[in-house]
Amino acid sequence: MSEKSRSESQSQSQAAAQLNATGRRSSTPSGANGSSNRCLIAVIVYLALLLDNMLLTVIVPILPDYLASLELDTTSPVMVLSLEETSSKLAYRGGESPTHGAGHPQLYISKHPIPGKSMVNFTLFQLSTEATTTPGTASTPSHSGGTNVSGAGTRSRKLLAPVNPPTHNSNKELTLTQENGSIGLLLAMKAFVQLIFNPIVGNASGKFGYRLPIVVGTFFLLISSLVFAVGESYWALLVARAVQGVGSACINICGMSLVAQHYPEEARRSKVMGIILGSIALGVLLGYPFGGILYDLMGKSAPFIILSTLIFLSLGLQLLTMDLSVQPEVVVEETPKWRPLLECKMILAIVLAIWFSTSTMAMLEPCLPIWLIQYLKPNKWQLGTVFIPDSVGYFVGTNFFGSVAYKYGQVKVSCISLLLVGVASILIPSATTVAQLLMPHFALGLGIGVIDAALVPLLATFVDATLSQEYQSEGSSSMSSYGTVYAIQQTSVSLAYCLAPLIGGELAQSFGFAWLMRIVGVFNMIYGPILVYLYQKYDPKALREQHNDMLLQSSGRGSRYKQLYNSMDVE
Repeated sequence: MSEKSRSESQSQSQAAAQLNATGRRSSTPSGANGSSNRCLIAVIVYLALLLDNMLLTVIVPILPDYLASLELDTTSPVMVLSLEETSSKLAYRGGESPTHGAGHPQLYISKHPIPGKSMVNFTLFQLSTEATTTPGTASTPSHSGGTNVSGAGTRSRKLLAPVNPPTHNSNKELTLTQENGSIGLLLAMKAFVQLIFNPIVGNASGKFGYRLPIVVGTFFLLISSLVFAVGESYWALLVARAVQGVGSACINICGMSLVAQHYPEEARRSKVMGIILGSIALGVLLGYPFGGILYDLMGKSAPFIILSTLIFLSLGLQLLTMDLSVQPEVVVEETPKWRPLLECKMILAIVLAIWFSTSTMAMLEPCLPIWLIQYLKPNKWQLGTVFIPDSVGYFVGTNFFGSVAYKYGQVKVSCISLLLVGVASILIPSATTVAQLLMPHFALGLGIGVIDAALVPLLATFVDATLSQEYQSEGSSSMSSYGTVYAIQQTSVSLAYCLAPLIGGELAQSFGFAWLMRIVGVFNMIYGPILVYLYQKYDPKALREQHNDMLLQSSGRGSRYKQLYNSMDVE
C-alpha cells in the first residue's frame, strides 16, 4: 500500500513538473521563433518603461514657467500689483507676515509641501543677504525650482526686484515663487497613486496575466499624455499625473513579471532585466532636454503631442504582437500568494535593500539644491544639471552589471553596492565646489543601478524557490506569483519616493543636510553585511535543497519517511 502511494506521489510530481515545463514552453517556444518572441516581449517592455519615464520627467522643466503664466493670465493687466503688494501676498501665502528691512522685501518660498518649519521652507532674504540693490539696478538671487520626487532633478529660477514698478515679466518671475508647493504636490501625485494601485495590479495579474495589464497601462499613459497636451489648468495637470500613476503601476509590475516569465534561465534573466531597467535612466535623461527645448521653441503642447504619438505606436505594437488572452501558465487564483512571499525573509530583506538605496536618492533631491544655494552658490544651469551624473551612473549600473552580479553572486555584489551608496552619501556634503559633486553623484547612481540589476531578477528566482514545493503539490507553476512579488518591490519604491522627501526635509532641519546624508550613508553601509548574513541563513534555494536532501536520506526502508507514509496509508 505504501509503495503504491509513493508511486502516485512521484507521478503527481512528474505531472506538475511537466505542466510547469509546458507553461514555460508556451511562453518561450523552442527554436529561433521562441527566441525572437521573447526578444520582442523584452523590446515592448523596454519601450513602455522608456516612454513612462520620459513622460515622468518631460513635465519638470515646463511646470514652473507654465504655472506662473497661468496665474498671470488670470490677472488683468490694469491690476498689476506693485512689488510691495506682491511681496506681501507671497509672504501671506507662505504663512509669514511681510517684513521689510533695508529696502528688501522678505519673500517666503515654499519649496515642498511639508507642514511646519523645515530646511526646504526658507526665505529669499535669508539666502541673499550678500546681494545688494542699488538705485536703478536689479537684484538677481538664484534659487531652485520645483522638486521632482520620482528621480528627476531641479530647475532654477531667478527673482527680479527692480526699484521701478515691475513689468509683466518681473511679475512672472515673482509668481514662480508661489508655485513651488503646487509643483511638489503635482510631482508627488504620481508616486502616491502608484503606491495605491501596486497591490491592485499585483492581484489582477494573477487573474488576467501580464500582457493585458501592460496594454491597459500603456493606454493610461496615452490618456495622461493627451491630458497634459490639452490641459490648461492646474487641476487638469494633477489629474493627468494621477492617471500616469495608474499606468506606471501596470507597466512596472507586469512588465518585469512578463520578462521573468519569458526568461526562466537565471543568467539570461539577470542580463535582460538589467538592460530593461536601464530604460528608466534613459527616459529620465531624454525627458529633460526633450521637454525643455520643445517647450521653449513650440509651446507646452508640442512635447506631449510627440510623446502621445510614440505611446500610440507602442500601443499598436503591443496589440499587434501580443496575445491578450489569459495564458495557460497563469493560474487563476481566488487568493493571490501574498502570505508566503511576505513570510519569506529573503524577499523582505531584498525589498528593504531596494528601499534603503532608493530612499537615499529620494532624500537627496529636495535638500541638495537648497544646500547648494546656501553654501556653494551655483549658477542656474548647474542647479539644472546637478542630478545628471546620477542618471548616467544608474544607466551604466543597470546595463552592464546584471551579468556581472549573477557571475560573482547577486547578494555579494549588492552588498558592495550598498557600501558604495553609503560612501557616496557621506562624500556629497564634503564637496566645496559643484564639480566635486560629479564623482559622488555618479557613484550614487551607479550603486543604486547595480543594486536594482542584481536584486530585481533575484526576486523572481526566490519566488520559484519559495513556492516550488507548494505549487508542486497543487500541480501548477509559480509564474502567476511574479506579479505579486514585483508589486511588493514597486510598493517599496513608491514608499521611498513618497515618504523619504518629507522625512528627509524635516530631518535636515533637525540634524542639518550634512549629518542627514552621513546618517543615511552609514545605514546603507551597515545593511550590506546584514543582507549577506540573511542570505546565508535564509536562502530559500539552499533551504529547499537541504529539505530535499533530508527527504532523500531518510526515504529508505524502515526510515521515518517510510513510517510516515505507512501511517498515512493506514489512515
